[in-house]
Amino acid sequence: MARRLAVVATSVATLGVAGCSPSVTGGWDESGAETGYVSGDSSVTTWDAGDRTGPVELAGTAYDGAAVDVADWRGDVVVLNTWYASCPPCRAEAPDLVALATDYADDGVHLLGINSHDDAGAALAYERTFEVPYPSVHDADGAAVAALQGVVPVQAVPTTVVLDREGNVAARVLGKVDGSTLRALVDDALAEDPGGSA
Repeated sequence: MARRLAVVATSVATLGVAGCSPSVTGGWDESGAETGYVSGDSSVTTWDAGDRTGPVELAGTAYDGAAVDVADWRGDVVVLNTWYASCPPCRAEAPDLVALATDYADDGVHLLGINSHDDAGAALAYERTFEVPYPSVHDADGAAVAALQGVVPVQAVPTTVVLDREGNVAARVLGKVDGSTLRALVDDALAEDPGGSA
């Protein structure tokens, strides 16, 4: 519990310095890239084991054509991340997500991207650029985001959601996730008993 409070306090302190709030921007930047995205304020919300919703039921097809279903990962910690290739905060947080996936691969942590915007060409180019080692669901019909929305509000791109070993929502970050904050949230989820208690 103390770690969770420290994570939230750190996030709030960061917000005070940055002065960010959720906003919608649109248009095109000087390079011709789309700048329309909903940015979050990087706020962190955590739920105690007894207050969690879920399990999240989310399945789809990855950009490489493989079928993905988070139910296959029950018993492990799962990190879900919404993104698209021309989203500036998504690109900024990508190295931290890649590092987390690599560093926690042997600890039973799975990452899954959710992309409702990009065709395969743009998404796969992004994955090559950042050397992304985990799959992303090609969510053209919005089914994966809708499934997630039914359990926890997803009000920004990017949004990162940490699922506990039972598939329930343990934490959510709206906007760009800080690498150390995400690691603390994942560590908390890993430290819990399989039954959901810390």
